[in-house]
Amino acid sequence: MIQFDYSSLKYDTNGLIPAIIQDVKTKDVLMMAYMNQEALKKTCETGETWFWSRSRKEFWNKGATSGNRQKVFSLSFDCDSDTLLILVEQLGNGACHTGEYSCFFNTFFEDKESKSFSDPLMMQKLEKLIQERKKSLPEGSYTTTLFQKGLDTILKKIGEEASEVIIASKDDDRQHTIYECADLLYHLTVLLVEKQINIEEVHLELGKRFNVGGFKWKEEQGK
Repeated sequence: MIQFDYSSLKYDTNGLIPAIIQDVKTKDVLMMAYMNQEALKKTCETGETWFWSRSRKEFWNKGATSGNRQKVFSLSFDCDSDTLLILVEQLGNGACHTGEYSCFFNTFFEDKESKSFSDPLMMQKLEKLIQERKKSLPEGSYTTTLFQKGLDTILKKIGEEASEVIIASKDDDRQHTIYECADLLYHLTVLLVEKQINIEEVHLELGKRFNVGGFKWKEEQGK
């Protein structure tokens, strides 16, 4: 159990503090709920999120009934010590009682220009989408077809897409090369999901090949 003075935080008049729950992988904000000192202590002791229900006047362990539990990775508080930020691995279908992955799905304004910027977490989100496709196998989905046909078909597609990348690059067609690289990355992600390899494991392997002080390949770079 961690050594922390829970009373050092700033709680409201009801002894509560808001806790923002964020997915450690996708960085999506999943939900916001309230904790008191005891709920915070339970969270630290169990490694799962516990909250205080203002309506029911009782503790509740996220996912205890639904199975959509949250494994805690880190807890932080803001500069005013009156708000918590908790990074979790969201287990099960999602955080929202409606069945949505995040409680914040009602978007009423979005800057159109933001669509022109890339998402640095796109690969993690793609992985999650493909994992969901493998689980539900929706009819008419190309991803479903790949999983149903099996490993040989997936490997064949990777070979084909790798060849397309080579051809597009040799033709010096920049946009086509980008297009084919996206196809290749998608099929590689399908393979990782099929083999039950988390993309974070690939990230860790890449990290092992870099020196801490700078982005230089280690001596194995020729391999």
